[in-house]
Amino acid sequence: MKEFIEQRIIGAVRGLLTGEVNDTLGDLMFHVPPVEFGGHEGATAITPVIHLSTCEQTEKERIIRLDAYLVTIAFNLPETPESELHCYAYSAAVCKALGENPTLGGVVDRVVITGKKYSPPKNPNCGEGWGLVLSLRLTIEGIGNAG
Repeated sequence: MKEFIEQRIIGAVRGLLTGEVNDTLGDLMFHVPPVEFGGHEGATAITPVIHLSTCEQTEKERIIRLDAYLVTIAFNLPETPESELHCYAYSAAVCKALGENPTLGGVVDRVVITGKKYSPPKNPNCGEGWGLVLSLRLTIEGIGNAG
């Protein structure tokens, strides 16, 4: 069974988060819950939501046949005194990991962080948590990417 490029992208992003990002978080002088997938979210781990969509191509990308995708990674953190610091730690760890692995292990041609949004709780001390949304723009050679 062939794997679609979209599946490969999501798998590569998950691998980046559970690999290089967790390694960076583990090297910090303070504890930040690691990224895990598979229902372990809580005080001991965090499970970000990954959303993939296609995005508009530049004229150059159309000419040289590059497909463009937008990936958003949303971290929702429970409200604790360290939540804001954890948002910044996740953001920095993802930036560092993408700087060291800008092709997601060869799955894409290039990944660029296009946005970071930090969201504090609207009503502090009411059970709402902090949020971090990272937007990534990926480009990959078009035509025949399915496998």
